Amino acid sequence: MDEQVVISTQNLVKQFQVKDGAVTAIDGVTLQVRRGETYGLIGPDGAGKTTTTRVILGLLTRTSGQSSILGHDSMRDTYRIRERVGYIAQQFALPGDLTVMENVRFFARVQGVSSAEQRRRIPDLLEFAGLSGFTDRLASRLSGGMKKKLALACSLVHEPQVVLLDEPTLGVDPVSRREFWNLLGDLRRERGTTIFVCTPYMDEAERCNWVGLMYEGRLIAHDSPGKIKQMVPGRLLEFKPSDFVPAWRLVPDLPGVLEVQTYGAMLHIFVDDPDRRGREIEAALAAQGITCEGMREIETRMEEAFISLIRKQSAGASDAA
Repeated sequence: MDEQVVISTQNLVKQFQVKDGAVTAIDGVTLQVRRGETYGLIGPDGAGKTTTTRVILGLLTRTSGQSSILGHDSMRDTYRIRERVGYIAQQFALPGDLTVMENVRFFARVQGVSSAEQRRRIPDLLEFAGLSGFTDRLASRLSGGMKKKLALACSLVHEPQVVLLDEPTLGVDPVSRREFWNLLGDLRRERGTTIFVCTPYMDEAERCNWVGLMYEGRLIAHDSPGKIKQMVPGRLLEFKPSDFVPAWRLVPDLPGVLEVQTYGAMLHIFVDDPDRRGREIEAALAAQGITCEGMREIETRMEEAFISLIRKQSAGASDAA
């Protein structure tokens, strides 16, 4: 096995037994995470991200396939994995009646960190997380963003080589989300920590070195953020039509239009030639009494790429059926 690969799955399958049979939560997922990179497993709720993470960690048994961390099999070597890996679950439970300092010391003891090592590590760790001024504050009285930082500090107290985070910024305000991701960036750059993070937020994928797009238990794309966005053909026009529904119905049939997506009151149109097709779209809509406000070309984001790839996946499945 390549020593640079620290997380690996091969044809991973996880099924849950239900009353009427079995539900497949992970359907043949193969991925690799290399040492020192930030890998984002991106997808909507129910895509299978959390289940994949828990199987990799050995918290759930796999139905078939392979999964490992740092060369240790997820099913056979769970104790070795936990010694070397930090984990923040989606609902990370911090004892609310303990202070910030007491929480970090509690998790240090759970991980078997000696008192001498705690004295060395904890001050630096709290400084890193921006919590040095809050050591005596009860965890229950922290803001949502500070609780996430404390959870990160607790997961790092045993100095893991790999950190897995399951939707760590869910329900956190945008400023706190940005601060948390800045901490993850510092963690990777300063300590060389490998980071595996699940998130439903497409914009967070842009902060990762490598991204896996997951949908209905399958990995539908697996590459760098830039390469994934290049998988969508054409260039992207954005505008706000004065009459949304008629415009939305008319535009897909115009020449050179490759795909149409909606974004609030805006239409996002993938075209082969933005200058030419922009003029033609404006003319076609004007003939129907519809104006185009703010017509411009924009960069394709991960969100548009994900929607496009899901559509292709669904169309392929329909054709196969």
